[in-house]
Formats: sequence, C-alpha cells, structure tokens
Amino acid sequence: MDNYLVMIQGYATTYGIKLIGAIAILIIGLWVAKILTNSFNKMLNKKGTDETLAKFFTAMVRIGLIAFVVIAAISQVGVETTSFVAVLGVAGLAVGLALQGSLSNFASGVMLIIFKPIKVGDYIEGGGIDGVVKEIGIFVTTLISLDNKVIFVPNSKMASDNIINYTMNDTRRVDMVFGISYSDDINKSKQAINDVLKSNSKILSEPTPDVFLSELADSSVNFVVRPWCKTEHYWDVYFEVTEAIKKTFDDQNIEIPFPQRDVHIHQNN
Repeated sequence: MDNYLVMIQGYATTYGIKLIGAIAILIIGLWVAKILTNSFNKMLNKKGTDETLAKFFTAMVRIGLIAFVVIAAISQVGVETTSFVAVLGVAGLAVGLALQGSLSNFASGVMLIIFKPIKVGDYIEGGGIDGVVKEIGIFVTTLISLDNKVIFVPNSKMASDNIINYTMNDTRRVDMVFGISYSDDINKSKQAINDVLKSNSKILSEPTPDVFLSELADSSVNFVVRPWCKTEHYWDVYFEVTEAIKKTFDDQNIEIPFPQRDVHIHQNN
C-alpha cells in the first residue's frame, strides 16, 4: 500500500509540475501573443499599410501565434509534438474535406485581398447586398448598411458575384430626368436647368454637365441631366439639384407634368 502511495505521489509530483508549467505557458503565451499581435498591427499602420491588408495579416499572425503556444503547452505536458503535429495534419485534412465551403471562403478572402476590387471604407454592391466595407475577414466580409445594420457576406459569395464599387473612382456622374409640359418653351427650360447646375459649387465644370432633350413622353417632354461631381458629393448634388430645379421651374412658371386622367360620364335618358 505504501508503495502505491509513493508511486501515486511521484506521478502527481512529476505530472503536476508539468501540468502547472503547461498552464503557465498557455496563460503567458496567450498574453505575449496578444501583445505581439497588437504590436504587429501598429507597425503595419505606421508604415501606411492598407487597412484591409493590415486586418487580414494581423488575423493570420494571431492564429499562428496561438497555435504555437498551444503546441508548446502540450509539449510541456510530455506529448510528443512531432506525433501531435502529424495527428493535427491528418485531422486538418479530414476537417478540410468536411469544411470545403469554409476553405472556399478563405481562398476567396485571399483573392479579394490580392486583387483589391474592394477595400475597407468603400461603398459597394456585391453578393446581393450593398453597404460600406468594414472588414474583409478570413471567412466573411463585413458590411455596414446605410441604415447602420451589420451584414456578414461569405467571401466565396462576394468573390463569385458581380461587384459594383461606387467609391473606387474620385468622381461620379449623377443621372437625373426632369420633365416639362408640351406647352412650355424648350430653350427657356433648358437654360433654367443649366443655370441651376452652374450655381451649385459641388458640380464640376469638367467634364461639362450634359442637358439633353431625351424623350417626348405621353404627358411630358423629358430632359436628361448629367452633372459630374466628386464621389463624396454624389447624394448632395442629387438632392440639391432636384430641389433647386423644382423651385426654379415654379419661379419661372414652367410646369412639371403629372399623370392625369379625364373621366367622361355619359348619362342615358
């Protein structure tokens, strides 16, 4: 009995110390990994690395450091790391086959990072969703909608779909249509529209804004109006010009038609 107690005490002492050492390695290692990851991220930001790349590489470094700490802790307990890594390799292959969709998302995330069709801060439409890119992660792209909803789009869906990047170029054309009645003077109306465009400081002089008579519709004569502006001023120009055109047409007695229907009542005696 005494021999068993001595043996148990010996095992407890030996493996207890190893277990405490493994826990210490795990706690300290994760703490150091966090510090190194933050330092790496700060270094990338100081060097002016693209925010999208910085977040992606920081996530990869964090995963690598955590894996290293876990393997070191297991090694401290006495498990052969060579065998453990081999087992991890086999398990990784099995998990990889089971999670082909996740691997596809990872590969798509790498492609989005390399070819840069989108970056953090861009307003885009992709994967059937539109919003501002907050982060291109390892598996999903995070968007913020205009009404402040957080949207997670799988990278594979984002990369395989058409992507419209509204903010990649510095300038955009604002396409609008304004109608006048058939009784109004075309030249007067066209001049009124041009005056509104010239008075708006956000509209660029080059390229020259286009104002064309485009359609003789059922109840209106329609002008296509196409001013250019800086991308960040797109909606300002759209709303300001629309309001200014309405006020100018009212001041100059230019009628803006709306659909009307004449109803004739026939009374049989």
